[in-house]
Amino acid sequence: MSFPIERFKEIRTPFYYYDTALLDATLEAIKQELIPNYHMHYAVKACTNPIVLKHIAKAGFGCDCVSGGEIQACLEAGFNAEDIVFAGVGKSDWEIELGLEAGIGFFNVESIPELEVINEMAKERGKIARVSFRINPNVGAHTHANITTGLAENKFGIAMEDMEKVIRIAQEMQNVEFVGLHFHIGSQLLVMDDFAALCERINELQEKLDKVGIAIPNINVGGGLGIDYQNPDGNPIPNFKAYFDTYKKGIQLREGQQLHFELGRAVVGQCGSLITKVLFVKQGSVKQFAIVDAGFTDLIRPALYDAFHFIQNLTSPDAPVEKYDVVGPICESSDVFIKDYDMPKVQRGDLIALRSAGAYGEIMASQYNCRQLPKGYADL
Repeated sequence: MSFPIERFKEIRTPFYYYDTALLDATLEAIKQELIPNYHMHYAVKACTNPIVLKHIAKAGFGCDCVSGGEIQACLEAGFNAEDIVFAGVGKSDWEIELGLEAGIGFFNVESIPELEVINEMAKERGKIARVSFRINPNVGAHTHANITTGLAENKFGIAMEDMEKVIRIAQEMQNVEFVGLHFHIGSQLLVMDDFAALCERINELQEKLDKVGIAIPNINVGGGLGIDYQNPDGNPIPNFKAYFDTYKKGIQLREGQQLHFELGRAVVGQCGSLITKVLFVKQGSVKQFAIVDAGFTDLIRPALYDAFHFIQNLTSPDAPVEKYDVVGPICESSDVFIKDYDMPKVQRGDLIALRSAGAYGEIMASQYNCRQLPKGYADL
């Protein structure tokens, strides 16, 4: 990825920069792997920058939302309401109302109480809500514990043993239409075996439902495909072929059945970078610190998930390499992007980029310490 360094010098740091050429290339790579009964819904929680959303909407994809605010952002960005799916373990009444009034594609329901509320609210408005049940498949995933979602101990979804019961309840309701099953096992998954295991579990569940005469029009397998944080320039576009081939080979779809995907990080992760400026270089008794003007208020992933981001010295890329702890200005010891990191020597005023920050970067920013939220730019 190339950066418009001269333009960067004119902008107050820290800020996010999105390479929409890379984003468009990524979207095209996904399109190449889709077949007629496959549907892509971008997982909006990864990044809601308006420019990014508009590019994804223009590509013709749907979206996966987990809040009313995300639904509103997607409608404003040009997504078709019928291509919006709404997930989340705790949907507020106003969010359900928004989804009903907008006419979204379907609600991914996670409990019987939620189903009852949706049915009642749809009845009050004279509408039929299309619902899909998120089933917890109790499938483990090779990822960080905080982003594993498919185990029985996690808060998400309905237990497999309750699957038939909740479907029967929905079928008896007057204002909901049961349209499918939804799954998601975790995020930043790089081992295709995890997705293959999900395919096996879905096949098992479908066989059980076949025996009791329950048809499933739609199956939503969620997302979770990871990106290469270590080498963003070497692997700017994830291995979508391996990902989609796993499902093409693994899931036994019935005639006419539609398969839905909810990729987020894999779509936007590599196209975004956090641009920050070196404030001071501080030599401690045992450490050398590169103190930058971005902190965990701007990119919380390292503090929250021990996440790695490749750091690039944009001002002096060919300088001799030195070792640094790259840290921010927040009054917390956890405000550290990385420790003992080798990179070209930096000095006050140098611009550096924290790469692969397009997903869960700008969207998770906070105003702790009364800091301003970082702005997002594209194609400067």
